[in-house]
Amino acid sequence: MALATKPDRLHFTGNDDADALIAAEPFALLVGFALDQQVPVQTAFAGPLKIKQRLGTINPETIASMDPGRVEAAFREKPAVHRFPGTMAQRVQDLARAVVDEYAGDAERLWTEARDAHDLKARLGSLPGFGDMKVRSLLAVLAKRFRVQLDRLDEVVPKHPTLGDVDSAQALADYQAEKRAYKAALRAKQQP
Repeated sequence: MALATKPDRLHFTGNDDADALIAAEPFALLVGFALDQQVPVQTAFAGPLKIKQRLGTINPETIASMDPGRVEAAFREKPAVHRFPGTMAQRVQDLARAVVDEYAGDAERLWTEARDAHDLKARLGSLPGFGDMKVRSLLAVLAKRFRVQLDRLDEVVPKHPTLGDVDSAQALADYQAEKRAYKAALRAKQQP
């Protein structure tokens, strides 16, 4: 069983309530990562708070069993939770169902019951919408911000900067600037 501690907040949104929610509620953290696609980090990780405010819960069992139309309506309400509200509403509901089916609705069991870091990586990778980049970033957050301790963690946590290195608003700004510069350099290499 992995040891872990919860930080009082993650500095991903600039909104104290949203940052506290994603630190306190494991499913909210997973939802933030699920939404972290084609939107700014701040938008993605503010999503769980918007969902909780609009649906009255961030509980995976409740969300999994909700009428999909109600979930989608909450995503579409202005300001929208995500730039692709229909797709992401379905993805979050699919994620909630996976957490209910595999972990009895307790998202934290993903890491507290992992045998080792490779098992955790496989568990995260099996979640709907979680590709390799999301998995590696979430592994870094769990290791560096939640202090999850598992055997072989050093083998799966990225060596490059990730959201796991963000411990303040300034660190988030620095991380995003570095990420933009990296992407610009990649684009420049691809041009003849």
